[in-house]
Amino acid sequence: MILSHAHKFIYIKTYKTASTAIEAALSAVCGPDDVITEASEQLRGHRKIPAQNYRLDHPAVPRRPLIKRLLRRPERHYHPSVGFYEHMPAWRVRTYVGEEVWRSYFKFSFERNPWDRQVSWYHYKTKNKSPRPSFARFNRDRRRAYVENWSLYTIDDVIALDFVGRYENLEADFAHVLETIGLLGEVTLPRVNVSRERGHYRSYYDAPLRALIETWYEPEIRHFGYVF
Repeated sequence: MILSHAHKFIYIKTYKTASTAIEAALSAVCGPDDVITEASEQLRGHRKIPAQNYRLDHPAVPRRPLIKRLLRRPERHYHPSVGFYEHMPAWRVRTYVGEEVWRSYFKFSFERNPWDRQVSWYHYKTKNKSPRPSFARFNRDRRRAYVENWSLYTIDDVIALDFVGRYENLEADFAHVLETIGLLGEVTLPRVNVSRERGHYRSYYDAPLRALIETWYEPEIRHFGYVF
């Protein structure tokens, strides 16, 4: 997640939508007062500017659980208690920045065909498993397999941002973002976290799995008109 006062934009980071490359690119043009949230070691290595200004003293920031504080458990950079964090939902960002900033800054994110996104998510979540569970077995556990993108860029089930680009149209849609915030020609998307060829996503599905994903991600599919 990036909040840029220098260029008046808010980037809501979703899952498996080239977000690592987008955040690495945008962080390069951030000013000293802009918010860049902590992220994975992999992303840190691609940033020209490291995480900054993400800790926040605000009454709405939830406190860490007492037991973790008493046991001095290490703080997780992706936990809401730090203030601004990586995959932060729009409603919380709006609460922290206030209505004036929220209304006046350009707010954007990206989405991806859920059937394709689910295959990418599967490979990401099982990359350290040996042997790797089958795609069908992975999706039996909704708690682990479900991708929470829709709730990140919506508020009360309505899209709350000015623009949600598509992963399938990444270069053109990111160019639109850059033109809107006055940075066209100044930012280039790096090749970061590029997956090896795994075949077409449709090859992972049978009819029941296809229907399952359609049920899980009905809002995205309906709104963006995605088809299998």
